[in-house]
Amino acid sequence: MLSETSTATVRATLPAVGAAIGDIADLFYQKLFDAHPELLRDLFNRGNQASGTQRQALAGSIAAFAAHLVAHPDTRPDVMLNRIANKHASLGITAPQYEIVHTHLFAAIAEVLGDAVTPEVAAAWDEVYWLMANALVSIEDRLYAQQGVTAGDVWREWTVASRTEEGEDVATFRIAPSDGAPAPGFRPGQYVSVQVELADGARQIRQYSLTGAPGSTLRSFIVKRVRGEGTPDGEVSRHLHAHVREGDRLRVSAPYGDLVIEDGDAPLLLASAGIGCTPMLSMLEHLADEGHRSPVTVVHGDRSPADHALRADHALLTGKLHDAVAHFWYETPGPGHPSERTGTVDLTELVVAPGTRAYLCGPLPFMRAVRSQLLTKGVAAADIHYEVFGPDLWLAQD
Repeated sequence: MLSETSTATVRATLPAVGAAIGDIADLFYQKLFDAHPELLRDLFNRGNQASGTQRQALAGSIAAFAAHLVAHPDTRPDVMLNRIANKHASLGITAPQYEIVHTHLFAAIAEVLGDAVTPEVAAAWDEVYWLMANALVSIEDRLYAQQGVTAGDVWREWTVASRTEEGEDVATFRIAPSDGAPAPGFRPGQYVSVQVELADGARQIRQYSLTGAPGSTLRSFIVKRVRGEGTPDGEVSRHLHAHVREGDRLRVSAPYGDLVIEDGDAPLLLASAGIGCTPMLSMLEHLADEGHRSPVTVVHGDRSPADHALRADHALLTGKLHDAVAHFWYETPGPGHPSERTGTVDLTELVVAPGTRAYLCGPLPFMRAVRSQLLTKGVAAADIHYEVFGPDLWLAQD
């Protein structure tokens, strides 16, 4: 992995680079988009750029990767790399784009750190970058091969077969390949990227979890319209809700994502909040179809029963399992809802079976809180898996 000489240099400079990584990320994106405005228009999420969350995620991933190499020089953080690579594969990222990133990232490092970037420092951090980039390219190539596509060629035209309003600001889109070919398989919990052309000509991309069973001839995903609270509404969710109807066509990627249930008979805990329930619905349907018999605990938190997207399906699919129980928490519950399930999710009184594997999806504060409670209950850290909708800020805030 990282050479001994570079390890010593990175260890010595990591505090300074870490302290400046936010400024470096800001300047990097400025330089990148000045040179390649098409990347902001057609690849990067403009909303995340405007809010700064993508910058935080980049800074956190680089700092975490470098810190791991210094602390564990003979290993690499594969969990983090796999999560990033799956997101990249869903966007069609290819190896030459890492060269573009390298050019502007190291120009930003040199400008922010100035004379501190000696040839030795530059060489050491260059080694860190290419270790991370080449690892990602290798994983992404494997992911492309698994889908039977060449690197970056993930997009396919799909036709909307139906649209169902699931509640206020929530709709299910069922789609089929426009060419009549079979829909590619997926693993429960995975997502697809959906690209739409907006009024200004930008072709923005967002990821949506697939719902339903993998064996269906159609693919379905659920879109919750993002209404800004002091920020602009979500561009793509607004477009899909306002303009996309049965018969319309969408560009959709092959399925990717590493929040998937592994085979086995371990007890499972599926915890979600808000629209994070969508990958859990696919998992539950798969478990029911497979005749899963081990214990399954379903946990969900939401503002109210009315805000809980596909609440009836969530309960119905849980009820189809041999040994499963659902616990729903609501901040503003309806009449008759148990008082112990009022407020935010609290696992204190829940029995968590030994050997449980847990899968989490929802806002970051929710997942942090649930993970902490699960660790307290003896669930192994390696058995707690999560998916973040949007930039992964978990590392950036550790």
